Amino acid sequence: MTSEQKEKDIAYAMNPYKLISWPVGMWPLQDYNFYSLIRCILGGSYASLILMVPCMELYMTRGHIDTIEQSTDSLMLMLCGIIGMSKIIIFRRNANIFIKIYKSAVNDYLTIDNAKERAIMRKHAYIGRLVFFPVLAFSYIYVFNNMVKCLLHASMVYDETNQNITNKDIFLEYPMPSRHIIEYFHAKSMYKTFIVIESIIVALSCNSNVGNDFLFLNITLHICGQIKILRAKFTNFDVTLPKVYDRFNALIERQNYLIKMTRELAELISFILLVQFSFTSLLICVMGFQVIFALKVNNTVMVLKSLMVVNALLTQCTMFCFIGNYLKSEMEDIGSSVYLSAWYKLPSKLTKNIIFILMQTKCPVSYQAGNFIAVNIATCVSILKTSFSYLSVLRIMIKV
Repeated sequence: MTSEQKEKDIAYAMNPYKLISWPVGMWPLQDYNFYSLIRCILGGSYASLILMVPCMELYMTRGHIDTIEQSTDSLMLMLCGIIGMSKIIIFRRNANIFIKIYKSAVNDYLTIDNAKERAIMRKHAYIGRLVFFPVLAFSYIYVFNNMVKCLLHASMVYDETNQNITNKDIFLEYPMPSRHIIEYFHAKSMYKTFIVIESIIVALSCNSNVGNDFLFLNITLHICGQIKILRAKFTNFDVTLPKVYDRFNALIERQNYLIKMTRELAELISFILLVQFSFTSLLICVMGFQVIFALKVNNTVMVLKSLMVVNALLTQCTMFCFIGNYLKSEMEDIGSSVYLSAWYKLPSKLTKNIIFILMQTKCPVSYQAGNFIAVNIATCVSILKTSFSYLSVLRIMIKV
């Protein structure tokens, strides 16, 4: 493999995540200087704004926001703001872990010479891109549609009433619940500017939330690819070649290194996953209630909007659970790969090491939310069952 081809593989695996995380100062391979700190502060401020603005609106209205839709939007934005700020603070504080693992990933691409191993790495990079682009595009499309909806609503209100838009009797919609705040500062005449600015803030906050998710999931998929390569090396280990001790011990050291990296990532993401799953479960229930209420009042726009949000939340939850489950299964399958090798032909000193490898695979490193909730497909199914059971009872109570 040529160096040019290796550089293309690195760009294929890394560039999409660099484009989304660099503007908020979270890209692990950037220069950590004053400018990256400023970008990180700005990224955190976007997440804090979508938390603070709905809180201020609730305070100014004494908790009585105009519609149920705005109430649920306020709750959704506040919780998303908390999640985004948590990710920025924790990931930036532990940036050394990401720097070390991403540099290791770059080195893996530079040192690869086997076509089959390269295909495995490309496949896992492709899986990351396959999930990354649709979710990010969905987030931006949702923000854009919301902005257009607010602008059209303001134009319709103005055309129907033939009044000045600054009239206090005219209620305008904004991407973030902020009508009373804007009226307090007597800035209602600039409503179009505020709608665009708020839409940009919400879009940039997606970088702090979704972007950081994929920064983490991308490196997890890379580790899964490295484990699959390691399994193939164990299975195809040739005992007839020289330096059996050195080659087999190198595989054991590689396994220990991958376990160490995975353990560091698991400790890093533990609290974030706890916040993520707790708030996601709550938001699914809240947005589900909004869907049920919208069906009762025949509000098609609210139904579609709520279903889009629920779909995004479920996708985000499923991504973590699927990749967490995939990582655990790959760790467990190392033992099977060792068993399928010609281990019975190895020297007796090396066969003793196989026992320790098998013992490690019995208790594999896995992602846990708060160090007590396993992040796997079973957890995802449990969240869905609990949430939809609540919505089923709620639907019967409201009689939809």
